Amino acid sequence: MKHIHKQTPLYDALEAYRNENPISCHVPGHKNGTVFQEKGKLIFQQLLQIDATEVEGLDDLHAPEGAILEAQQLLAQLYNAQKSYFLVNGSTCGNLAMILGNCREGDIVLVQRNCHKSVLHALTLAKATPIFLRTNINEEWGTAEGISVSTVQKALQAYPKTKAIILTYPSYYGIGDNIEAIISLAHKNHVTVLVDEAHGAHFIGREPFLKSSLAYGADYVVQSAHKTLPAMTMGSYLHVNHAVNNYRHVEMYLQMLQSSSPSYPIMASLDLARSYLGTLTDEDLLYTKTTIEEFKRELNEISGIRVLQHKKNSYDILKVTVQIDDAYTGHQLQSALQRYGIYSELADMKNVLLVLPILKVGQTFSYDRIVSGMKDAVSLLKKINKEKQVRPTMLDEVEELTELELSFEEMLNRETKSVPFFQAIDCIIAETIVPYPPGIPYMMKGEKITKKKIANLEQMIQSGTKFHSSSCLDERNIIVYV
Repeated sequence: MKHIHKQTPLYDALEAYRNENPISCHVPGHKNGTVFQEKGKLIFQQLLQIDATEVEGLDDLHAPEGAILEAQQLLAQLYNAQKSYFLVNGSTCGNLAMILGNCREGDIVLVQRNCHKSVLHALTLAKATPIFLRTNINEEWGTAEGISVSTVQKALQAYPKTKAIILTYPSYYGIGDNIEAIISLAHKNHVTVLVDEAHGAHFIGREPFLKSSLAYGADYVVQSAHKTLPAMTMGSYLHVNHAVNNYRHVEMYLQMLQSSSPSYPIMASLDLARSYLGTLTDEDLLYTKTTIEEFKRELNEISGIRVLQHKKNSYDILKVTVQIDDAYTGHQLQSALQRYGIYSELADMKNVLLVLPILKVGQTFSYDRIVSGMKDAVSLLKKINKEKQVRPTMLDEVEELTELELSFEEMLNRETKSVPFFQAIDCIIAETIVPYPPGIPYMMKGEKITKKKIANLEQMIQSGTKFHSSSCLDERNIIVYV
């Protein structure tokens, strides 16, 4: 079956178009790269030659019948999906279409609390009624993981009219617990399962990777190909399970939300990424696994550095979470690493997260340089930081099932004001505060502000956490409903 995935129909069509040396009398304005600012021309030149539009032979993302259709069919074959789509606006677009296509105003929707902000945006647009499910907490890591089966069972009993459940799998840190049992439980209760699988595009059921939630029966699955596969940024996939009878509403929202001028370089990279994944051999997978294991072993040998271990068979090997000793925060280690040219995926109060590549036999990655840079970063921190730092957790105790204090419709009609942190306690927050990365909301618009949340927010700001929110956090102000 691997020989099928050597095919790259969309990329081949673009290469054939480029080789014609065509004269462009259509958009885009750079005319296949012949008209461009000199400063960037050398870097962009080759890419611009395939930055085309819907001319003859290159198909149309919104009505595919040629190369794009063939490429999406190969994608569906690889993931064993009924239908698969290329996304050029990232998994954000996929989450919006998936949720808007399945949820209506007033529908009760169960939502894993550590969801991405795009899930909340979709629920807001749909005017659904979210019920948030508390996540399991890893005390050692100080991070949220998945949800328990018992929590889902309790939610389904408390809200028997539940329309859908939205899951995040795996967690940003690569944890993937309980997904099969939760999907089975949801379907027994006639609940549609929507999964934000942004960090699981490489989950095709082959060791050493986890299985995709699609293989466990999830109805719709969104994946960010660009996160763990060799695809361009914003390149993502949306898959529909074979068991889904009618997906026309999701397809309609994709038409509405995706650009009418989709990027051909992004789509071609999605075609190539699928081919890369589909042609991996057992030797390639073993090579990837052993190189990562050796890298982790070398990191663990660095004094003051500890690579956190996951539960057996429930984690993504491409995610490596590192802690430095208690004297320093993850943010400090991240900053020190950047001085040596090493840029991590994210840092939090305790951890630094590294995202590693899938390698084919003979390919290399800069593991030696990372190990060397990690040693240098630790030495640097020990020289410039003498006092111990406080390493609080950003996690707050919440009820197992929680609702927003206001509906999305009520939020539209309420006045807001900005108040100092200490005056905001017990108020309802009128903005969503999102540490970024990872883009997981810490405070959700419409929920009550607690004293502990304010204290943790203050500590996050002091530690250097960056946020997607209003511009007044630096002044220690927060927007609340009047």
